[in-house]
Amino acid sequence: MSYRAPVEDILATMRHVAGLDRLIADGLAPELDGDMTRAVLDEAAKFAGDVLAPLNRIGDTHGSTLKDGAVTTPPGWKEAYTAWAQAGWNALPAPEEHGGQGLPALLQSACTEMWNSAAFAFALGPLLTVGAIEALHAHGSEHLKETYLARLVSGEWMGTMNLTEPQAGSDLNALRSKAERTADGTYRITGQKIFITYGEHDMTGNIVHLVLARLPDAPAGTRGISLFLVPKYLVNADGSLGEHNDLRCSGIEHKLGIHASPTCSMAFGDKGGAVGWLIGEENRGLACMFTMMNNARLNVALQGVAIAERAYQQALGFARERRQGVALDAPKGAPMSPIIVHPDIRRMLMEMRAKTQAARAIAYQVAEALDRSRREPDEARRKAASERTAILTPVAKAYATDIGVEVASTGVQVHGGMGYIEETGASQHLRDARIATIYEGTNGIQAIDLVLRKLPLSGGQAVAALIAEMRGVVGEVEAANTPGFGHSAARLGAAVDALERATQWMLATMGERQGDALAGATPYLKLFALAQGGTSLARKALATRADDNASGDLATARFFAEILATEAPALELAVTEGAGAVEDAAAVFAA
Repeated sequence: MSYRAPVEDILATMRHVAGLDRLIADGLAPELDGDMTRAVLDEAAKFAGDVLAPLNRIGDTHGSTLKDGAVTTPPGWKEAYTAWAQAGWNALPAPEEHGGQGLPALLQSACTEMWNSAAFAFALGPLLTVGAIEALHAHGSEHLKETYLARLVSGEWMGTMNLTEPQAGSDLNALRSKAERTADGTYRITGQKIFITYGEHDMTGNIVHLVLARLPDAPAGTRGISLFLVPKYLVNADGSLGEHNDLRCSGIEHKLGIHASPTCSMAFGDKGGAVGWLIGEENRGLACMFTMMNNARLNVALQGVAIAERAYQQALGFARERRQGVALDAPKGAPMSPIIVHPDIRRMLMEMRAKTQAARAIAYQVAEALDRSRREPDEARRKAASERTAILTPVAKAYATDIGVEVASTGVQVHGGMGYIEETGASQHLRDARIATIYEGTNGIQAIDLVLRKLPLSGGQAVAALIAEMRGVVGEVEAANTPGFGHSAARLGAAVDALERATQWMLATMGERQGDALAGATPYLKLFALAQGGTSLARKALATRADDNASGDLATARFFAEILATEAPALELAVTEGAGAVEDAAAVFAA
């Protein structure tokens, strides 16, 4: 089954949950007024469904190949990328002064979801280019901006992010790549990098690598890391491509999924050092790289939403066609019924739908807060939006990618034995989804970030404001007196109560008993996501319940509240009373 973007649900989530209408009304996104947003979404949906989606299976079965240092992407990949870039999609969020359209992150996020649903492995390359553009625009010299930005923005060239090394995964303290100063102001980069997405490929004429490395006199640890721009081909003064830089792809990984995305090992400096240019200040590279990584974490959250949506669509289509057994109310002798009539199949499909839409709601709220943090004229409002972005980003990244795996796995189950057969395509979604919980900071790291760095913002007032907002939605559901909500108000109220108590416990505990707080970090993040996701779906249902086609929103919100959010009180116990069990487990693993 192919993919068709759920434009109506995407637009409703943008408007009624993320706050697109408020963003426009506040004068912060005037370019999205009128029919502009729908027009962009419709065109993006058409390209995703007609051009990219048919390549998804080809990419998985063919993969990318390495020969003599050159990577060849699957058939149709290069042509699709050229058409995608020429249509202007790469320039959507980029700064206007360098050829971009400067459109809001909220609109870009909706399009990013579509690209990843259509062909996850394809969308990975452009995703990193967007991050490279942001890092270079924020921290690069005027020379670097003039030389590289316009071509990155247009999509003529692509960007990468080079962090990981064989001995240094998530811990950048162990990074060993070196940079040596030269008399002409450039640097010579030597070292090995692994897991570099699109580190080598045939889709663009040049590849712009952003590389973390250490100077000889750098301080130890992450305080001594610098960021460098290291192009595959050096660029001549007239803008033409010069000689090949001293770098190469030394191998590509054979992976569980995303086969078409070349995950490369990169060698810098075989012949004395790759030529690089400093981005930002010496020994301040991590701050520059985080500009790119924060962007990437939102986009990885959208990958989780995207793969879940694709898996849900495929499972739904299969359940409507596959016949097995008979409906409970079928007359004697009736032919076999479509499996969608069976209660457990409906339960699985509704769980897939509810999780996907809740994750979409959280991710889009991050994008809207990001827009406000950049566009609000008032400093206090910018700060509040920035803190909202900071808190919700790890929640979005971890929850959305976790449910990407869960929904894809449930999709295999809906297909039954056919789901385990590669030809149906259901298993590809599960294989592809698995990486998103790991890269750009594992989901355990996201939970640690949320608990240790984000909850204390503004003395805990930033997270308190989010919880108060959730409680306000619960009050609206109670006041609506809409029978279709069932017990949603009570169940969501219990989830928000559990989150508030767990948050107070975290804030009180993380100082003197940090180990106890860290033991509960992952269940705390999931608890946060259940409360945020459940109230977000309820908000959407409140806004659309008068529409003719709103029954789906109401039923989805109710299902999430009455079936999924009921886990919240148990998660609270895991957070506040689970540290002892985690500590005792240490003896099990003692050497």
